[in-house]
Amino acid sequence: FAAPRSASASDSTTKLDAAEIAGLTYMREEEKLARDFYMEMYEKWGSLVFNNIKASEQEHMDAVLTLLVKYGIPDPASREIGVFNNTALQELYNNLIRQGDASLLGALKAGAFIEEYDIKDLRTAFDVTKKTDLRRVYSNLELGSENHLKAFVSHIESIMGTPCVAQVLPQNEVNAILER
Repeated sequence: FAAPRSASASDSTTKLDAAEIAGLTYMREEEKLARDFYMEMYEKWGSLVFNNIKASEQEHMDAVLTLLVKYGIPDPASREIGVFNNTALQELYNNLIRQGDASLLGALKAGAFIEEYDIKDLRTAFDVTKKTDLRRVYSNLELGSENHLKAFVSHIESIMGTPCVAQVLPQNEVNAILER
């Protein structure tokens, strides 16, 4: 006769709820959206900001993939550039590509949009989990996105000669990020 099995610490780290799974799978494709967009814009415009950040986005994708593998969640990311299983992300990507193809300034503004959008979604994903490993990855990705946002804003402001306007986050939050 065996004693009833209670939830151990390892059990709590091996199972995710539906919101956590949704957050991870969404973030995997969202990081892919950023990487794919920056690949396309570097090819089109040759601006090193896209090439540098593209490499970082690949690291972000890899960090989320590590969690997906750890928790036995299928990878939603297509191997094809610019192809997404999430229809909202597919539509967003298509719209951003159109904006980026129009001009270098449009591409930079789209890059800033992506990073603000990413920060907002990373904060949401962070808030729906208590898992330390997920929160650590989301926090690190948010710091990376803040740095990417700063790079895009710097380029935008050097072209426009005026302060950059927030597109997703409240202006005061973007200003706080830029001041860090």
